[in-house]
Amino acid sequence: MIDKFKAKFVEESNDNVHDLEEALLLLEKDTSNSEIIERIFRAMHTLKGGGAMFGFNQLSEFTHHLETVFDLIRNNKLSVTEDIISLTFESIDHIKHMLEVGDVEDEEELANQATFIQRVQRMSNSESTASMPAPAKVKVPEIKDDGSKTFLIKIKPNEEILKNGTNPFYLLDDLHAMGDAKVIAFHESVPALSNFNPVNSYCHWQVLLNTSESINDIKDVFIFVEDECEISIDEISSGNLLASDSIISAMDEAAKLQKLLTKEELVSKSSANKGGAEKKDAKKKVQLKEHKISSIRVNSTKIDELVNLVSELVTIQAQLNLFAENDGNPAVLALAENIQKLSRQLRDNAFSISLIPLQSELMRFQRLVRDLSKELDKDIEFVIEGGDIELDKNIIEHLTDPLLHIIRNAVDHGIEMPDERIKSGKSPKGTILFKAYYSGASVMVELMDDGKGIDPEFIRNKAISKGLIDANTELSRKEIFELVFLSGFSTKEEVTDVSGRGVGMDVVKKKIGEIRGEVSLDSEIGKGTTLTLELPMTLSIIDGLLVKVNKNQYVIPIANIEKIFALDTVSFGKTFNHVVNIDEEQYPFIDLRETFDTELGNKGTEQLILVKYEDRKVGLLVDQVIGEYQTVVKPLGRFLKKQENISGASIMGDGTIALVIDTNRLIHNNAIKKYRTKN
Repeated sequence: MIDKFKAKFVEESNDNVHDLEEALLLLEKDTSNSEIIERIFRAMHTLKGGGAMFGFNQLSEFTHHLETVFDLIRNNKLSVTEDIISLTFESIDHIKHMLEVGDVEDEEELANQATFIQRVQRMSNSESTASMPAPAKVKVPEIKDDGSKTFLIKIKPNEEILKNGTNPFYLLDDLHAMGDAKVIAFHESVPALSNFNPVNSYCHWQVLLNTSESINDIKDVFIFVEDECEISIDEISSGNLLASDSIISAMDEAAKLQKLLTKEELVSKSSANKGGAEKKDAKKKVQLKEHKISSIRVNSTKIDELVNLVSELVTIQAQLNLFAENDGNPAVLALAENIQKLSRQLRDNAFSISLIPLQSELMRFQRLVRDLSKELDKDIEFVIEGGDIELDKNIIEHLTDPLLHIIRNAVDHGIEMPDERIKSGKSPKGTILFKAYYSGASVMVELMDDGKGIDPEFIRNKAISKGLIDANTELSRKEIFELVFLSGFSTKEEVTDVSGRGVGMDVVKKKIGEIRGEVSLDSEIGKGTTLTLELPMTLSIIDGLLVKVNKNQYVIPIANIEKIFALDTVSFGKTFNHVVNIDEEQYPFIDLRETFDTELGNKGTEQLILVKYEDRKVGLLVDQVIGEYQTVVKPLGRFLKKQENISGASIMGDGTIALVIDTNRLIHNNAIKKYRTKN
């Protein structure tokens, strides 16, 4: 059971670390922002308290020292510097490692931790450190009457708090560590032994605390249990009420009678209270907010299972439709139609759950740009637009490595050194813009840098020297930039630690292609380079058009289709170079019978499906259009995965297989084939 709680703690802590990293990047841009500083402090406080609770004691101790530094900062006793920011980033990496391995006994590992702690401690001066409150359960500070306050705190945990791994006694320990405390325990709710459940919590407490700490520091003690306890904090008086014998007597009497003390009783019995009754209007009462759960944490494997089940339901629903059509019973047809509507709604809901915002993965890119720019002595800002755009989590997982490679290239090759930028009339600070937006059923991602750009003539000459093209070949500007994605092409002579060794843009294009995406490049000398990625929102289920080529069935994604034309066979027999004239416009087309090496199936009439490809339209020639079909895309398996024109397969209602055509790859491969034939 404890392992389950530890796993939950690690998962939630990784979220806290992510939030900490994001806040630190924001703080680097606005070092005086108190809200960001408070956000960082609370994230560290959460990590510290949770670590001690779940056995990550080394993590708790290490984070305590970091928390100390940021407590000095939020109390204006220490200023945010670049050194503090950099060391905190290093510390975050160390925290990630500690979450992964837990507490260790290895001497080398312990020495590394000690070195880190020493570096963190040096960030604060001895005078400031001496004024800091001591860590919980380490040393109780000496209490002074001067400037201290007395608080009445009521703690009533929910009955199931122990099941979540929370021990309420730790809360009482933390309060004791803050000053002088007197605690009354109430146990009137403890049931008879026959009804007693040892994993339930039946007690609640009342605490009188005298401390020099602020009310916010007391609230921080309860940061983990805001949703699991009823908590109220009343400031009773300035000065130490616990110095009064009458107060102690009142609390002892209350404990015997098992009754709650009120603020008024305590103040009236106090001889040590200095004008406390007259300051009634100045009291502070803090009732922790009621928190409503607006979201829940679900294991990603459960979401994958849900999507798979919905996919199977869609397949079975297709079988039901076929049965209803063959049966001809109006009642069965109506039932099949209603189930189809419900399955479509369920499909949309399931996939909306599996979509996650790109922002969740962009933090690592911000961190990458920051670290690499400092390593290369460059000043680069990473700007995000459209981070709230959502994609299937499986697509985002496959997208991470290509984006990392593209960004590394932009930092290493694209953005110039500051002095070089100044000579070119630019700002010394370079910019990499990540921009995402919806375009129909696709998501477009643009990565733009304002660096030196790429010379098309340089690319052409490089391709010639590597034997990738002939010197006499005529290419358009777009076709020249496409050469960058050929295997073996590189614009950089020397290998660097930043860009890696031998991994080119051909790998990026291949990785993007594996998730049915497309990538293109454009650049202008002196102004920068733009890489554009076109991505599907999901991989598992698509709305498709079912077509026939001879006796075989294929599915074309509807999102790519512009128009459908029915033409006689004679029209295509007279075409030149696979270009057809329709409504006074010429369209290049691909005969799918040639592509899939099959014979003419429909004599007399053929159908041309116009699909979008980049900035133009290309026709796909088929024998017959059957109709719209909700397609569950299944992977082809390892034996057929090299079929580049096919992205998957779908099981039809009658049990037959229809292959799903990747129109972008089909058109791209056909263009390359024509080019090679011509040359």
